[in-house]
Amino acid sequence: MIRAVVVAASDLARELSGTALFRSNVERVKALSASDVRRFADESHVDVVIVDSAIPGAAGLVAALRQDPATRTTAIVALGRSDFGFSHLDLLEAGANAILPLPPGADWDDRLMRLIHVPVRRATRFPVDIAIEGGLRGGLRFSGRALNLSVNGLLLECREPLEIGDDVRLGFELPGGHGPVAATGTVVRQTPPHHFGVEITSVEADGRVRIKHYVEASPAA
Repeated sequence: MIRAVVVAASDLARELSGTALFRSNVERVKALSASDVRRFADESHVDVVIVDSAIPGAAGLVAALRQDPATRTTAIVALGRSDFGFSHLDLLEAGANAILPLPPGADWDDRLMRLIHVPVRRATRFPVDIAIEGGLRGGLRFSGRALNLSVNGLLLECREPLEIGDDVRLGFELPGGHGPVAATGTVVRQTPPHHFGVEITSVEADGRVRIKHYVEASPAA
């Protein structure tokens, strides 16, 4: 059973009833504040916290959850609303793992379940070619280094000007003969001065399978 805590000022059933959040194997608990979420986390395991970006102080709530030992490592998903801005960078900067838009799109369930089922992550060191897509800096290319890797994301060390919300193309050669990978991703977190968390949104060919084989070839880090 997946346990989801939903922080929202109104009932989200109409907007989300067709998503994985309303499957029979998901227990949904409603909360109105960070203290409510902490109480639920103390009582029982919480797999994911869903935060409606429309609630007042949403970014502050996310930041409070990230700073609390009970919820520091819990997946936090913010619901993005177009009338509140498409990027919601303040929520990503506060510590949300991802912004899932309303109304839900075709990949909504897949992204949610990837965040809930946190994959094995492997500490590593290998070079990564990076290109920013779109915006005024679109086409800018530079190199970085992967510090850890999972099938859904990686931690980059990079001295060039990446920003939260950047869409990037990534190219790298997996060590140990696991082969080259070409992927796209979004920068979702920054840790000063030069570390960036990237959510991998798509991988060409069988690249995700090769990442999985590489990550699982060694104990999780």
